[in-house]
Amino acid sequence: MLWHNIKEILADKLPESAYSLWINPLSAKENDNDTLEVACPDAFFCTWVTEKYLGAMQEALHALRRSDMRIVFRTKSGGSVSQPLLAAPQEPQRLPDIPKVKSSIRTLHPRFTFDEFIVGSCNILAHSACSDIAMNDSTAGSCVYLKAGTGLGKSHLTHAVANHIIGHKPATRLNYLTAQQLTAEMVKNIKNNTMSHFKNKYHKQCDVLLIEDIHTLAGRLKTQAELSETLDILLENGKKIIFTSSMGPREIPDIDSSIRSRLSSGIITTINPPNLETRVKIIRRKAVINCLDLKEEHILYLAENIKGDIRQVESTIISLKAQCALMQATPDFTMIKETLANIIGNSRQLSPVVIRDFIAGQFKLDVAELQSKSRKQSLAFPRQIAMYLSRKYTDMPLADIGKAFNRDHSTVVHAIRVITDKRTRNTSIHRQVEFLEDKLEKKFL
Repeated sequence: MLWHNIKEILADKLPESAYSLWINPLSAKENDNDTLEVACPDAFFCTWVTEKYLGAMQEALHALRRSDMRIVFRTKSGGSVSQPLLAAPQEPQRLPDIPKVKSSIRTLHPRFTFDEFIVGSCNILAHSACSDIAMNDSTAGSCVYLKAGTGLGKSHLTHAVANHIIGHKPATRLNYLTAQQLTAEMVKNIKNNTMSHFKNKYHKQCDVLLIEDIHTLAGRLKTQAELSETLDILLENGKKIIFTSSMGPREIPDIDSSIRSRLSSGIITTINPPNLETRVKIIRRKAVINCLDLKEEHILYLAENIKGDIRQVESTIISLKAQCALMQATPDFTMIKETLANIIGNSRQLSPVVIRDFIAGQFKLDVAELQSKSRKQSLAFPRQIAMYLSRKYTDMPLADIGKAFNRDHSTVVHAIRVITDKRTRNTSIHRQVEFLEDKLEKKFL
């Protein structure tokens, strides 16, 4: 009865999709020792529900006047699961004559490390610069400015810097916060007439300063003035600084020229959206971490359809993992397409895989036949048309188009030449290709 009441409260609080996917599959029983034992399909499910929904369950218990109850998660096979809530690292032990290290660190993600960061041409400079800062290498200088859009890895890199410093140099005085937190801290110290503590913390008790979302200081002139003074002192003393933002220093409105100059004083590097090759590596790595068995064709399909925000990759992998656990099944294209539609919507952007599948349907062939090594005319001709249309309707490199058909770029070049020549010389083929183009455009564009 208690669990039923908790589920009713959660159903009102949570989005229907989240409730159906994560809460509805759970079962629970109340033990004699004031413990509510919640059973999950597997260990992954337990970890995710603990991290995301334990707080909501505890609030529900409070609303039901059962705050005395302790929630314990177990798999349906009977194994208990630890409940690792992310927290700031504990202060390391120190010798009696070593002064206390005063660090101020926001909650860190334990998996946001340099080892887990996938390096590609889009982010190699940012990764290198942050590695140098973490290892106290002077190659990148003392100041790094990371510019990147949402979900491209700038927070991963700053967390990686903090995790490395905490793990390898615990005596380092590290201050890691957002620009908004910096402003709030300064306002609090002004109100309490304790600005001397604020200045001491950032002027004298700081070896590494990490500030995220520096563009949110726009219009905050008092905070800008204090930060400008802090940066002068830290840089003069050879301390390390990292800023992150969605804008470059010159793009931020309403900031003083002096602070803009200081933000531009070191390396400024942009993290660009990952290319297809890097997206494939990221998806493959995320799948391994989450113990999700994805075929290479699944990985390629996801990489072609998820672009930009890497958090969408994480959401997709986690959702697929949950569905596989609930249905005791392995991922297939139907499941993957439905999941993508829920996360990124029904994208109208064409890809070689979409065009390949479309042409296979028009010629009543299996996709596997188009990907086979067979050179039969009944297969070669549709395959060549699909490659030709992939080149026409996408910006994908020839090599990436070839991957959708298990061919190299030279085969794609040959296919394009063949269909181009046949369209010129053969009216029937010209009309056939034109017909397919028309159907493709009406369906997808």
